[in-house]
Amino acid sequence: MKPVKYILFTFSVAGMLFATACHDLLDEPAENRAFTEETDYTISENMVLPLIGAYADFYQRGWEDIPLLAVRGDDVNHGGEGDQQDYANTDYFNYNQNFWMFNSVWQNMYKDIFTAHSAMEQIELYIANGASASRGDQYIAEAKVLRAWLMLQLSRMWGDVFITESSDPAQLYTLAPSPKTEVMQHISDQMDEAVPNLPDMRPNERTDIPGGVTRYTALAIKAMAHLEMENYQGVADATGSIISSGLFTLEPDFYNLFKIPGKLNDENLLELQYSDFGQGSGDNISHLFGFYGPQNWTPAVDGAGGGWGFFEPSLKWIKFMLDRGEQLRLETSVLFTNRGIAEIQEDPEYADLPEWISNTTPSGDVINDFPRGLFSSGKQYLPSNQLTEGRTAYGTNKNYIITRYAEILLMHAEALTRGATSSVMTADEAVNEVRDRAGLSPLSGVTTQQVMDEKFAELAMELGIRYYDMIRIDNYNALSYDGRQFTADKEYLPYPQAQVDLLPVLGEDAE
Repeated sequence: MKPVKYILFTFSVAGMLFATACHDLLDEPAENRAFTEETDYTISENMVLPLIGAYADFYQRGWEDIPLLAVRGDDVNHGGEGDQQDYANTDYFNYNQNFWMFNSVWQNMYKDIFTAHSAMEQIELYIANGASASRGDQYIAEAKVLRAWLMLQLSRMWGDVFITESSDPAQLYTLAPSPKTEVMQHISDQMDEAVPNLPDMRPNERTDIPGGVTRYTALAIKAMAHLEMENYQGVADATGSIISSGLFTLEPDFYNLFKIPGKLNDENLLELQYSDFGQGSGDNISHLFGFYGPQNWTPAVDGAGGGWGFFEPSLKWIKFMLDRGEQLRLETSVLFTNRGIAEIQEDPEYADLPEWISNTTPSGDVINDFPRGLFSSGKQYLPSNQLTEGRTAYGTNKNYIITRYAEILLMHAEALTRGATSSVMTADEAVNEVRDRAGLSPLSGVTTQQVMDEKFAELAMELGIRYYDMIRIDNYNALSYDGRQFTADKEYLPYPQAQVDLLPVLGEDAE
């Protein structure tokens, strides 16, 4: 068991060295809620505690998880050539199997999958000892949804992965990785089991666990699994159920959707939740947004800290948005430096830029030139004037939106343009609802390419959505840009060498 504990619950030495070099040591995620002889499963009101533990671990995503999901898309560039070179190489599809980040993300996600299994097993014990079966079934369904999201991301990154069956890590010695299609079907089946037991409401309507998952979170994950399988009718059916509920709306203020006012918004189906409890000191549950922030800025609020500069909107995406005449989504999604603006203008076609493009954000923060990049991502940006007084760390108190209604609408539209049917909403209606918020004119007779362009514009810098779209439809040309050359054999990351050494079946699978 000792090797399994190692692969699931520790970071590599390289990872720890990098972490201590870039920031103060982070608080460790909550420990896996293990069974103990002291637990009294007859105390029914405690049945929620294992679920709370699963949520806590799910929210405490490692800062490396989402950048690794996202960096290979043509909407995002790594920052910092020469610093964390293997991260930069991953952006160029040159994979080092020994890269600590590969191993860490694998560990982070499987650890939380086992936490979800443990929660489900403990809830079953509470039910067996007299707790409400209906309430317990809901809690189990919630844990299934958290587990399903993690499995979806693992399979997007690595393709064939383990479908776990319990909280016992030793099972990894006996399992073989399941093909990606089987993983996605398993996720869909799990969501079918979960939906009837989940609350019929938006996450922000829940009062027992505010922002907790609901049946619509499960349907969104089901739709994503069917998208990966290219089962477009399945996508249309799942997204259609979300749309027809009438519960979700697009937030009119796109800029603030990704900031403090956007927390637990009517648009959000799943988000990682953080809080400083409105206090300038003391308890603080936070994501490390510093990874995404500019290294050098002059904040509107003196003393607000900057970031690391490791996550940069691509010049390709910025020019794509300029060609479309976009302002709201471009101004929201990109923090410009003067050096970046000059780089855009080196192309004669973009010599004359709109006056609103500036290194000063709409919130008054000035983004100065910094060595690791030309731009920073605005979707992971929190204006300094939205920090709680006394807090200075970049992004403190900001939530991380995982899935929002705009993505549901655009998945629905794509499915319809690829042959699916729906009586809920047409592709034109779905796309135009998103375009209307962005201040763009409506389209008629929407094509698949127009939907994919709208997804590119709307969902850039969000969890690698663009990359996984492009490999799903074999659009390798889109990913071959600015010196990158993408080929089919680069779709999935190699299994981390540390995992192959401990679980040789992974090496066999690669062969």
